[in-house]
Amino acid sequence: MTSTSPRSHGRRFAASAVLATACAATLLAPSVPAAAATAPPAATAPPAATVPRASAPVPTAHQRPTTPGSTSRSAPSPGSVATARGSVVSVTEVADLTAAEVATRLAKSGIDAAQARYGVRAYRVVHRTLDAKGTPTTASALVAVPRTARRHLQAVSWLHGTTVYRGDVASVNADSTDRAAALLFAATGKAVSAPDYLGLGVGPGTHPYGDPRATVGAALDALRATRTVLRRDGRTLDRRVQVSGFSQGGPATMMVGRALQRHADPYFRLGGLAPIAGPFDLSAFEAAAANDEVVRSSLYLAYFTVAWNRLYGLYDAPGEAFRAPYDTVVEELFDGDHTSSQIAAALPPASKDLFTPAFLDKVRHPTGELRHRLNALDTTCDWRPDVPVQLYHARGDKDVAYANALHCARQLTANGVPPTLTDIGDADHNTTVRKALPQVARQFS
Repeated sequence: MTSTSPRSHGRRFAASAVLATACAATLLAPSVPAAAATAPPAATAPPAATVPRASAPVPTAHQRPTTPGSTSRSAPSPGSVATARGSVVSVTEVADLTAAEVATRLAKSGIDAAQARYGVRAYRVVHRTLDAKGTPTTASALVAVPRTARRHLQAVSWLHGTTVYRGDVASVNADSTDRAAALLFAATGKAVSAPDYLGLGVGPGTHPYGDPRATVGAALDALRATRTVLRRDGRTLDRRVQVSGFSQGGPATMMVGRALQRHADPYFRLGGLAPIAGPFDLSAFEAAAANDEVVRSSLYLAYFTVAWNRLYGLYDAPGEAFRAPYDTVVEELFDGDHTSSQIAAALPPASKDLFTPAFLDKVRHPTGELRHRLNALDTTCDWRPDVPVQLYHARGDKDVAYANALHCARQLTANGVPPTLTDIGDADHNTTVRKALPQVARQFS
């Protein structure tokens, strides 16, 4: 990335704004809580600028968590901390559960706990990484390990779906489905690395939503940090990594898997792939989002548009993309400190009421630079994995259409590695991941 200002990028990347909106719909739709769907219309909601930030504080990297009996270990001093990517800055224990307690926690989330054999200890790990522009920064991740005497552990990388509020990720929110996913895999005997992604959890800044390099980098650096945490405990981490993720984490699973297979890290190798309900055909999805054929289209599109404008400068002024009066407040809403419910309450539910007609037309008919960037995200399955691929989706999914799984399957088949596609059935988007997770755990056993 160059250091050119966002404003100077505005005209150059005008077409990319379409991509931003398109991807927003696809990657964001999956994991926005149901509360967003029932938020009052913007006309009756308070102005966005007055919407309060989430009241629950997000702990900083060196704060002790509220979990009873938890501990926190930080690096000795700034001068002695390793600066390599993935090097550990701090480790904070956030959970210490027996096998029975894990089973109770999984059941509370609607996840079959039959495979939970071990208790689990989980830690919030802050590690060094690079941001989307290649500048050194830090990110957080959840590392979960089984309470077992086994010294060598297999590795699972769990990649979460779209999250707008930094406190909703697995390393911070004990009630999140992503925390439950990590507990499930760890309770089967695996070491789990669950990155929060940049700008979420206790990481600084805002999340570069949908940026491929930032997504892959955060996942690989979280794996490196996980290996260090285990080594400090006298354990070793298997080099083969089984990768799974939900929604936004579906394409992320394929991108991280491809990076591992191409030896992006000198130690880790690809050991398995199991994406769940991923939006693999962004071009088709973005057109539907612009036409308000996607649930909560405006929120999804707005998130990605704002995120990509921060990265590339999609517009010279918000009014080019957003209608008044929302153009004056929409960017503030996506600062990581507002929940999806707060954002939905402050924005109109339909894209046609939030975005300008010209901007929506660009989304419907992408060309040039936009088309080029969309192609990179439309082809996350267009390669030849050396391991079997198991896709999970539900025909009942109204957020991310089942056609996305078929799109991925066609690309893999064309490369000579037809995947196994499991239809979860008449389930909504969030139910899909809860039903698929036990199946993925069995696949990875």
